[in-house]
Amino acid sequence: MGPKKETKDASASSKKATAAPATATASAKKPVKPAGSATTTKVVTKERKEKVKSTALKAKQRVVRGNRLTRNRKIHTKPTFRRPFTLRLKRQPKYPRRSAPKRNRLDHFAIIKYPLTTESAMKKIEDNNTLVFIVNIRANKPMIQKAVKKMYDVEAEKVNTLIRPDGEKKAYVRLKADHDALDVANRIGII
Repeated sequence: MGPKKETKDASASSKKATAAPATATASAKKPVKPAGSATTTKVVTKERKEKVKSTALKAKQRVVRGNRLTRNRKIHTKPTFRRPFTLRLKRQPKYPRRSAPKRNRLDHFAIIKYPLTTESAMKKIEDNNTLVFIVNIRANKPMIQKAVKKMYDVEAEKVNTLIRPDGEKKAYVRLKADHDALDVANRIGII
């Protein structure tokens, strides 16, 4: 509240007080109240108190729960409850779980073990333009074809495989017409 304004009567009385003789004691100098200002007390009824209390409570609830004071519940129409789909983020690892990437242990050196030099294998080289190899048991035909191309630089027309009774895998690699199996065998050193 700002300072109270003096009325004309109050200003006149203060001038008279200053004009009074200086012999007046300190107890005689009492502040004079303005005539128009009587102290009035505000009468607060019970209803008003309740209203203020309820508005304060509502304000508190809004602060705590937000503006929605009532909850809207979903009406379920089926007896089963399926959990809702939530956001599933991709993993973002801070470090790799293995220090080095896994090395392919079945490379072309592991696929082809050694060429076969039996009489029947030599006959295949001469007659059918076919090389015979003992290969890894886990190697398949496309793997064998790629390994032969990489190691001996020859194109294979087709590959036939079988597993021998001793548990080894034998591969018959038929070469294309533009490659001679006898020359390749000489280069390898089996003849």
